[in-house]
Amino acid sequence: MSDTLLNISGLKTWIDVEPAPVRAVDGIDLEIRRGETFAVVGESGCGKSMTALSILRLLPETAEIVAGNAQLGATELFELTERDMRDVRGRRIAMIFQEPTTSLNPVLTVGAQVEEVLRRHGRLSPQAMRKRIVELLDQVGIPDAERRAGEYPFQFSGGMKQRVMVAMALAGDPDLLIADEPTTALDVTIQAQVLDLLRKLQRERGMSILLITHDLGIVASMAHRVAVMYAGRIVEVADRQQFFASPQHPYSRKLFEALPGAEGRGGALAVIRGQVPPLTAAFHGCRFADRCDFAYERCGQGEPALMPVAPDTSGHRVRCVHVTEKGRFPARSRPVAVTTGTLGTGAPADAAPLLIVRDLKVHFPIRKGLLKRTVAYVKAVDGISLDIAAGRTLALVGESGCGKTTAGKAILQLIRPTAGSVNFQGAELTALRGEALRGYRSDIQIIFQDPYASLNPRMRVGDILSEGLLALGVAGHAMNQPGVRDLARDAIQKRVDELLDQVGLPKDAQRRYPHEFSGGQRQRIAIARALAVKPRLIVCDEPTSALDVSVQAQILNLLKSLQSELGLSYLFITHNLAVVEFLAHEVAVMYLGRIIERGTVDEVLRSPAHPYTQALLAAVPRIDKDVNREMGSGGTTAEAAKQGELPSPVNTPAGCHFHPRCASAKDECRREYPGSSTLTRSHVVNCWKYPIGK
Repeated sequence: MSDTLLNISGLKTWIDVEPAPVRAVDGIDLEIRRGETFAVVGESGCGKSMTALSILRLLPETAEIVAGNAQLGATELFELTERDMRDVRGRRIAMIFQEPTTSLNPVLTVGAQVEEVLRRHGRLSPQAMRKRIVELLDQVGIPDAERRAGEYPFQFSGGMKQRVMVAMALAGDPDLLIADEPTTALDVTIQAQVLDLLRKLQRERGMSILLITHDLGIVASMAHRVAVMYAGRIVEVADRQQFFASPQHPYSRKLFEALPGAEGRGGALAVIRGQVPPLTAAFHGCRFADRCDFAYERCGQGEPALMPVAPDTSGHRVRCVHVTEKGRFPARSRPVAVTTGTLGTGAPADAAPLLIVRDLKVHFPIRKGLLKRTVAYVKAVDGISLDIAAGRTLALVGESGCGKTTAGKAILQLIRPTAGSVNFQGAELTALRGEALRGYRSDIQIIFQDPYASLNPRMRVGDILSEGLLALGVAGHAMNQPGVRDLARDAIQKRVDELLDQVGLPKDAQRRYPHEFSGGQRQRIAIARALAVKPRLIVCDEPTSALDVSVQAQILNLLKSLQSELGLSYLFITHNLAVVEFLAHEVAVMYLGRIIERGTVDEVLRSPAHPYTQALLAAVPRIDKDVNREMGSGGTTAEAAKQGELPSPVNTPAGCHFHPRCASAKDECRREYPGSSTLTRSHVVNCWKYPIGK
């Protein structure tokens, strides 16, 4: 019996648009073996997801497979009728989509959705069907599976919805599971649970996994072999150990150099200059040549083939003339960054606070009945305190639902706090209303997580950037004009040009609409909009979570350089701890509406005191220097990271909120919430393991 499960050769999938078709997948070959995890990595738009959809023949109407073969065992998938292909989908090949919220039917119970798969690919009696549904939900770790099978998707958390997607995929007992960015929208602890689940199920069932991701940490902990895609082509294929020990293609190396971390603090991350080339025309040379630091004349004379890396004999192949023709690759790539030199480390740690928040609470009432009486409260933010000095960055980290974004909006007074104090430069913002509060809007701005949703699609970029100037009159004040009505048009234009230059966009970008830009460019526009009114503090709400690693590096470099040049302060809301290591000065860890640990980056990330902080750090997939370690051993060892999810903020647990998930919880942890323990002058933790008040 052959060791190969799926063999793809010469696959080309084009999208029919005017004036020329988009060559989304432009001739790729790959082989997936039985029982292995094969990872495909690359930037958005490189063809990863389109490859998966081509295998399943689930392409949009405008897309077409124009060439190639795909053999699943002895079956040629592209020669099957649509009727026969339906027997393959779900039974032999199943897929987990990136966003479970949009993939699950909101009007059907989760049990009914699993049942759909079972009915299509099996013949079970009603009693056996119900038993099998409960078995599948229990197998993927959904507690009280029999009861929850009758619930709807909106009643499940993000991690639990993804588990339901896994149960549906496993219902047909497939040979191949395609996982398309299965953890992108999940927090690190929930991500750890899902990845552990996939590893466990793979061992038990012997199935193969095609893992599509741009997270190299996940690849390091999951994959047996790796393929790197760029502009519709595979540019490198290698075993996991070979790939992480010695990536050969210039693009692969740039992906590693763009990863944030502690080693990059005080400097700039390497970025890949330029953009992915348009896929509407045929290429006559290396597709990466225009962005490569080592391109020379030969790179434009014919596209290189995917050739073995000498003297390797285990399948390491690369599409680069430096390796395949010269037999070597330069030792290091030249750093190419948005800024040059060091970017500094911000203001001194003992600088005077710009923002002082004390005991901030945001409770949302739950009303029921005909008279809409308040029966309970959602305690989204339940008494947090923090300080941010001028020119410093405080990272606020924690799982989704812990209250991070609500806290940021409450500080901005976009949501009125239930209680507490927000003092900005001596002014108590919670006491201000109307014009008095409006006067501080230009000092505190926000960058939202999704730039596409936060930018008006009907406005040109120039109008988006000038809107804040006109609304608040900041430009008029800066130009010593008597009022916004007297502000000269050329003064606004000058400011818009300055903003575009600050964020690295061309001046002609102001005449285009948001949909005409890439994700990274749209985030730059959102940053420029926040800078327009010359703020002193910016709340950054997950500004890089949806971006590829190369684009993320550009945005992080930009934020750091702007802080160095303008003395900006940031409240950086994120769950990406690598970004925290690179950008932040201090860290506050939030759990169920409260800050449970805070301190400098080195104190919290190097010597975490709270069990929850330890769980967060243990759950992060890391690229270990020991590439020969056992897969799955690099960052999911804390039991707290794998057990349970964030409790409801409506019914918070008595005592320490984390005790239901804490392996070292004691009786006092269940009785009373712990006070603050001061470990150093800047390191404070709320945990009964330490002397309270000392």
